[in-house]
Amino acid sequence: MDLSDQLKNLFPDHTPEGTQEEDLPLEDTLWIQNDPLLCKYEKRKGKPITIIEGYTGETSDFKILAKEIKVYLGVGGSFKNESIIIQGDYRDRIMSFLKDKGFKTKRVGG
Repeated sequence: MDLSDQLKNLFPDHTPEGTQEEDLPLEDTLWIQNDPLLCKYEKRKGKPITIIEGYTGETSDFKILAKEIKVYLGVGGSFKNESIIIQGDYRDRIMSFLKDKGFKTKRVGG
């Protein structure tokens, strides 16, 4: 017996309300800019990384975008100094993901 069943036993007349904020998609909250995002390739300590820079919106929106990219690719990464750092060379997949979201992208280096 889980918590919802216990609550129904305690309060049989209560009916739950509509959707909660957690069920709303995060995609609608991102601000799409006119300038392209820069997608760079570098090697640090001999390992390849992909860096995404150039977002002019809110920092919180850029952090949400970083999390979506990491989940989409299934890789690690971080958000530092107004840039997203993704472990590995995923420029093509990241650029296609960003284009699907409505961002303009520009490939820089390599």
